[in-house]
Amino acid sequence: MATLYRSYEAIPVRAAVRFPLRLEIVLRTADKDYPGITEDVSANGLLFAANELPPVGTEIRFELTMPAAVMGGVNDVLLHCLGRIVRHQRIADKEMAAAVIDEYSFRG
Repeated sequence: MATLYRSYEAIPVRAAVRFPLRLEIVLRTADKDYPGITEDVSANGLLFAANELPPVGTEIRFELTMPAAVMGGVNDVLLHCLGRIVRHQRIADKEMAAAVIDEYSFRG
């Protein structure tokens, strides 16, 4: 049986289906909290807008409450995520950043 080893850089971070969800979020780094609003969310990561953004490459932790109506269940689902900022961009007047999710756990 063959084993495939890939670095994080080799994993496509924009290949997953993205959902246009606007959820309040607080990204936590070792030094600071960054409140913002998600623009879209996928199984691999998220795009969010904020007044101030963590630098590219920064490790982040955050929680997302996925509404039951979106998830197709009875109860909301709380995701605990560990990831990192992979890019910054500006769309219109919004400062945005994309984060990849490296690890997650959930409660629902």
